[in-house]
Amino acid sequence: MAEPAAKICARCGREMLWRAKWAKNWDSVKYCSDACRKQRLTAIDTALEDAIVQLLNARARDASICPSEAAQRVGGEDWQRLIEPARMAARRLVAQEKVQITQGGRVVDPSRAKGPIRIRRFQ
Repeated sequence: MAEPAAKICARCGREMLWRAKWAKNWDSVKYCSDACRKQRLTAIDTALEDAIVQLLNARARDASICPSEAAQRVGGEDWQRLIEPARMAARRLVAQEKVQITQGGRVVDPSRAKGPIRIRRFQ
């Protein structure tokens, strides 16, 4: 029997591969870890997604943004703590096919991207 298709975590946006321990409830699995399940999506997460879309809409069609720009827009002076949540928001938007994550101008797998990233409209 073939394994079910991979899913995207509702919180962090990373790819979740099927595991035997999830065999009985794979259809209801939404989060990749206990940490994601406990934190769930917040109003800040939604605000970061909206900020990414707004920032991209305000720029040229082929322009990109850094996740820190969305973090600064949402977090104000305390924006540094929102860097990873902004990256998570970008990964969720990738799953919705609204944006792409790039490194060095090339599209990368958002679940495996390490280091600085850029976000651009889905092309």
